[in-house]
Amino acid sequence: MKQTRLFESILCRTDRDKESRRMPHANCANATITLGHRCLRATYNGQVPFGLRLHPDREHLIYPLGSLIILKRIEDGKLEFLHGHSNNISCISVSKCGSYIASGQVSFMGFKAAVIIWNYAERTIHAQVEFHNAKVEAVAFSPSEKYLVSLGGRDDGWIVVWNIETKQPICRSMASSHGYCLTVEYSKTDDTIFASAGSETLRVWEFTNANIFPTDCWTNFMKRKVKCIEISEDNQYMFCGTTSGDIMKIDLRRKLLNSCSPVKAKYSHGINVLKLLECGDLLVGCGAGILALCCKNNFKSVRQVQLENGVTSIAISEEGELCYVGTEAAQMYRFNFEDFKAELLSTGHRSAVKDIAISHSTPKLFATCAGDEVRLWVIGKAKEQLRVTVPNVICNSLDFMIDGCSIISAWNDGNIRVFGPKGQLLLVINNAHSLGVTAIACTRDGKMIVSGGEEGKVQVWELLPRSHRLLEIMAGHGAAVSCVRIKSDDKECVTASSDGFCIIWDLVQFKALRKLRGDGLFQTVCYHPEGYQIITCGTDRKVSYWDLSDGSSIREREGSQSGFINSIDITQEGSLFVTGGDDKQVKVWDYMYGNITHTGMPLGASVTCTKICTFNCMLISTSADGGIWLWKFPHFPSSC
Repeated sequence: MKQTRLFESILCRTDRDKESRRMPHANCANATITLGHRCLRATYNGQVPFGLRLHPDREHLIYPLGSLIILKRIEDGKLEFLHGHSNNISCISVSKCGSYIASGQVSFMGFKAAVIIWNYAERTIHAQVEFHNAKVEAVAFSPSEKYLVSLGGRDDGWIVVWNIETKQPICRSMASSHGYCLTVEYSKTDDTIFASAGSETLRVWEFTNANIFPTDCWTNFMKRKVKCIEISEDNQYMFCGTTSGDIMKIDLRRKLLNSCSPVKAKYSHGINVLKLLECGDLLVGCGAGILALCCKNNFKSVRQVQLENGVTSIAISEEGELCYVGTEAAQMYRFNFEDFKAELLSTGHRSAVKDIAISHSTPKLFATCAGDEVRLWVIGKAKEQLRVTVPNVICNSLDFMIDGCSIISAWNDGNIRVFGPKGQLLLVINNAHSLGVTAIACTRDGKMIVSGGEEGKVQVWELLPRSHRLLEIMAGHGAAVSCVRIKSDDKECVTASSDGFCIIWDLVQFKALRKLRGDGLFQTVCYHPEGYQIITCGTDRKVSYWDLSDGSSIREREGSQSGFINSIDITQEGSLFVTGGDDKQVKVWDYMYGNITHTGMPLGASVTCTKICTFNCMLISTSADGGIWLWKFPHFPSSC
């Protein structure tokens, strides 16, 4: 069996049906394909509280992305993936010795949310249990790794203690009598003590004789919302970070408030995460992006550093030598205690990525858009090279201009914006579409822009030196335009819309040439490089080939067993194309035979966009969890 080179680990067998009319017949149909996978990059999005973890072996960082758990080797960045969750991961914990990883997920109302205990050494599922409704808020291991505590979300409210060896629940209790819980923390040395906290609730639990007994802590009528807990090694004190920006010190044995500080200089936007150091001082991460070292006596900041956006995770080794910090802006830092400086390691998007564009002149340069941001990346670099932010609006689509550096972008405020190589705003086409611009493309000569709008209109713009001119408004769609692709000769374009039609437009006479109707709603479309056919994908989960001479459908292939197909892209020579969709998989197809040659591993969320690098060396995909995935393309030329 032939070993192919896309990713390096998954086996796939694809049997495809007979060839349709007008297409050449295959001599190698029903072939068995061995698929490997190697993902070169998977971004950290920072949206899970305490989601960034450092394994006790000090060799791996562990963090969730969508429904995946990613194990990243610190030395060389090699990635491994744990698959098992059916929806986004909401919490994660690593046992003291590192033998196990526990993770919980969100689910739909009325459905149980799974907790999975992973065997770290074998990279397999040790146990999968379901008890909590809708969401698992937090999980924590006992110091001996015998027990796991799981906390349900606001719609559940239960705390459950699990026996890791037998994989069975030992006991359970409601987390609070009033308010709701947000976090749970086990003692570092005692299997019989753990604590829970949240809004108007702060409890210490004692676990004896297969039962748990809660004791509410006396806070002197002080009402606080606690987001994080740290327990001292000697079990004498418990430190609670609050949304008010102060730290409550609780006498753990007496269950009484000892102190609450700082009184005046509180931490801005509340405290998201605490880490107790060996010396007794606390490392504080707050919502304003400040990482501070605070004194153990009065909790006042001694040293601090400003990061971008709120701190959501602090991962520190037991010896305190290694420290990594994650923020809600999807940034990961390495922290140095000696000079108290943070080194930025990686950046990413924190919301769904809408589009990818690859530079025509520099194949390693690509751009992505998500939320109010456009980011420029270089393959092989973990940090973006440029970021452009337009507050309070959303970028829906983008494309590179002929110079390979300037970017045109479509925004939901109805404007088209053109940015230069340094991120400077070169041109704004105000009110280009009344309900927002949803799709955009630039001709290869760089003289025209074709845009599609939420209202269904397609508009052609001429780019002039420091200005622009509207050439034509072409009406034909009854709903939002989802995709615009321009033919290689710049004389024709095709648009796909959620009204169920694809329209071929003449860009010389500005009129519709063909109107194609499918069984579902079109999500995306692309030309074959020779220009005589197009491929469409959409809600019918099929890949469809169309003959442009008469607008007829000449081939249909089942592209997904579940979910819509959201994206399609084709190689320069037209022999292969790639798709991605709601089944969370990236698939590489042979254009001539119409069969799948390679299937990528399931990602953590729906695939939103896929692009093939100019020289077919790399495949780039993005996902709804903000992930950017770089893959080795399976059929790359020897020059790569």
